[in-house]
Amino acid sequence: MKAIVVSEFGPPEVMKLTNVDTPKVGDSQILVRVEAAGVNPVDTYIRSGLHAIRPTLPFTPGKDGAGIVEAVGAAVVDFKPGDRVYLAGAVTGTYAEFALCEASQVHAVPDNVDFDEGAGVFVPYATAWRGLFEKANARSGETVLIHGASGGVGIAAIQWAKHAGLTVLGTASSEEGKSLAKQQGADFVFDHTSESYLDEILAATGGKGVDIVLEMLANVNLVKDFEVLRMFGRIVVIGNRGSLDFNPRLTMGKDASILGLSLFNAKPETMSAIHVAIYEGLQKGYLKPVVGKRLKLDDAAQAHHDVIEHKAFGKIVLVN
Repeated sequence: MKAIVVSEFGPPEVMKLTNVDTPKVGDSQILVRVEAAGVNPVDTYIRSGLHAIRPTLPFTPGKDGAGIVEAVGAAVVDFKPGDRVYLAGAVTGTYAEFALCEASQVHAVPDNVDFDEGAGVFVPYATAWRGLFEKANARSGETVLIHGASGGVGIAAIQWAKHAGLTVLGTASSEEGKSLAKQQGADFVFDHTSESYLDEILAATGGKGVDIVLEMLANVNLVKDFEVLRMFGRIVVIGNRGSLDFNPRLTMGKDASILGLSLFNAKPETMSAIHVAIYEGLQKGYLKPVVGKRLKLDDAAQAHHDVIEHKAFGKIVLVN
């Protein structure tokens, strides 16, 4: 089979399309024919060698994907060949024609969701769910500011938050991104490159600010977030690409909380609850991933450049 292989940590160009053996299933494993693989910023950090997760070289990247069950191990009872599924991780990575998975990494995808959309489910929707409901303890009637609202996690957060009865403020840096966030249900959308966007957020909330901030680029925005945070507000750090000069006294004046989040630290029971919620949301239609760009598998390097360097607009997927 064809797969993207990383033989050394480094820039996107270390990823090479290679012919490798198709994996064989163990008793508790499932082989999935990957129709589409999702590209996430975390994939780029792992590929570069800068993430806490450092796979043994060589490895195939990718945690998100969707496709059709090809084969199942003798102990697998919940899936059979031909089932439509999305992946929440894989033993062998999803940037490939086939992915070997533990049964716990495979989840049914409703018939109303296509494979490109299914490839944009796990990391964005599970991350947004944890940020809103586990970390920030979001409640109906509260107000949430979602930075990077036009990206994969941002769109997922808008959809979860609106269904839960929150008022949603989003930021994006392009007219296209702002329009997308608005289409997805954001009540207010702001250009975070504008010098006046913080004043605009305060005006939109009647000067009160927001209860929750989902922060996708903490090294740039964290200090500024306190300007629009209400008393007892919560900031959830989902993304960060550097260090910053930060005065902890900012947390004291508003009795504020800064909460870090890594999806892969979630407890098994939390992940189970997330997957139940995702299936219901997809089936009922209040969750619907947005695919912004489709690239071929051998364009993986370009996909990694795009997900970091370009303005966010939905999910990038690699298709076979």
